[in-house]
Amino acid sequence: MSARHIPGAPGPASGTWVATIRKCAILLIAAVLLNAVACSPPRPGHPVIGAKNFTEQVVLGELLAQEIEAKSHLKVERRFYLAGSYICQQALVAGRIDAYVEYTGTALTAILKQPVDRDPDSVLNTVRSLYASRYHVTVAGPLGFENTFAMVIRGDDARSLNLKTLSQAAPDTPQWRLGVGYEFEQRPDGLPGLSAAYGLRFAGKPRTMDLGLLYRALNAHQVDMIAANSTDGPIQAFGLVALEDDKHYFPPYQAVPLVREEALARWPQIQVALKALAGKVTADDMRAMNEAIDGRHRDPADVVREFRAGKGL
Repeated sequence: MSARHIPGAPGPASGTWVATIRKCAILLIAAVLLNAVACSPPRPGHPVIGAKNFTEQVVLGELLAQEIEAKSHLKVERRFYLAGSYICQQALVAGRIDAYVEYTGTALTAILKQPVDRDPDSVLNTVRSLYASRYHVTVAGPLGFENTFAMVIRGDDARSLNLKTLSQAAPDTPQWRLGVGYEFEQRPDGLPGLSAAYGLRFAGKPRTMDLGLLYRALNAHQVDMIAANSTDGPIQAFGLVALEDDKHYFPPYQAVPLVREEALARWPQIQVALKALAGKVTADDMRAMNEAIDGRHRDPADVVREFRAGKGL
């Protein structure tokens, strides 16, 4: 008995049916590949510099970008305000940015998940080794300053209570409200360990907010202590006091550019710019640039251009 033939369909001996299936398979594979390409990170013909979402990071991102442009004549794309360290790290590893400036203590504990180490050279060596082996990222020479966490209070409170250190402030914290950025409350080098080290207890849960709002909240008496950064311009501008970390809880936080090895191979001129910037930025330099932007509302690109000119870059 012959096989049943459906009218209008190709016969069993016909090659049309096989050809049709093959053509559909090719089209399906092509669609999958096209979708994969569309979802992959863009590969522009120029370096992309990232930065986190606070003033100092924008300054440092602009500093990298301007120096690369000056040393290479490459066009540099800026992708700033990328939230915190975790977002920048994901963007770097995915190839969506080619470089950004990180702090060694943050890299060690928050990104690499290593134990706290308080020796600056040891931290730098560990960070360099692990970024290279895990992520194919080069940790360039430190820019020259450290930006550690600073527990900041109002100047009037510091004077009236005669407070200079975190140990001295600990007995008063049960009456204080704390303000922190989004990462500090959960970081391994952040609030839980700091509270344990000093016996800090606060009135209610910490108020979590964007880093740029912390000083406004402190000055408005919405909070009584904030977890800020030691190079923030408003500390001096507003007459605030950064309490001394007298138990040396925080690890070192040297500012270092992180750069994808692929980007360095593609644009060797970036290395020239990184070497020119190594050791050029002091903590006072950073405070002055931060204050010029936050306090005097100057354009970050202009502030960086003036800094570079003053340093002969």
